[in-house]
Amino acid sequence: MQGEMRARVSWTLVLAVFLAFPPFQREWVEEMGFGEILRMDRMRVDPALTQALRSRWDTEATAFVFPWGHMIPSLEDVSWITWLRVYGRPVSGYTYPCYHELAERLLELPVERRSSLVPRVALQERLGLFDAGKNAGESEDEYLERLARVIRRELASEPGSQADLDLRRFLILFLGRLLFAMRGDAVHCRFLPLLEDLGEVGGYAWGAAFLAHQFDSLGASERQTSTSGFYPFLQVWAYLHLPALGRGDLTRPGLVPIARRWDSRRDTRHLADQLERLQKAIDSYPYLDVSILTFTLLINCLISLLGGVDARFRAVSGRPLDLPDARGRRRTLVGDKGVVG
Repeated sequence: MQGEMRARVSWTLVLAVFLAFPPFQREWVEEMGFGEILRMDRMRVDPALTQALRSRWDTEATAFVFPWGHMIPSLEDVSWITWLRVYGRPVSGYTYPCYHELAERLLELPVERRSSLVPRVALQERLGLFDAGKNAGESEDEYLERLARVIRRELASEPGSQADLDLRRFLILFLGRLLFAMRGDAVHCRFLPLLEDLGEVGGYAWGAAFLAHQFDSLGASERQTSTSGFYPFLQVWAYLHLPALGRGDLTRPGLVPIARRWDSRRDTRHLADQLERLQKAIDSYPYLDVSILTFTLLINCLISLLGGVDARFRAVSGRPLDLPDARGRRRTLVGDKGVVG
């Protein structure tokens, strides 16, 4: 449970900094493609579901092994669930043996020689998070509002070098403690070289890198019961593809990305009891529902999304929307039908 609680707290801290940013900073984060994740409600962690899925992961096959066959999360899942960009420049580069000089220059933070880790507490304090603890009797919303109010006093209010410094510190916290979180308390610097030019950050395929990170996390030691990174992804993936497990509530239909539609269903039973029931439910799952429901859902989402985009485009231009399909051919939306040219 410790890993799940750490992920929940990290989400709150990252969100507090984002909400404390002045409008021009939030707009920049939106342009980078991270705004949708930061607009999601903080989802309750479901450790039983995570453990049940992890127990079905086959490292050699790199897939979940179910009684009806193999399944894997896909780039399409990442796109629909999180709206992270799955195309663009690869999130890759050199791994430095030491990030000391880079961290000093881009973050103005100390990193020990021959180390790749930024101390989490020092990073949070530079963002104004001096007292990140939750007060007794404080609700989640009150806690978040208090943090944002305190942080706002420490952040630059106008564009400039200090604002760029604030943004890089936020991004390294967001990437290192939420999206690509690892075990432990420190924040890794491996993404820091990609943050040197802030204008290029939005051009990277962060969604593809996120999916690779999920695979790495699922393939970690069998003794590890949680997954690192943005935990709602795997939960919502199960809500979509394995709905008969009954672990999620569709409380906000129609919102995008899809993760915003769901809440984790509260289960007060003991974790071991939940896990046993989930394993039995997976073993007896009505597998025909898996592909049929998933295909129908994706088609309906696609029609809804593209139809809405087409309507907005017509309102502005007075003509139907012209889109490239997966093979690069032009696809014109005419009403609710697509005509390939």
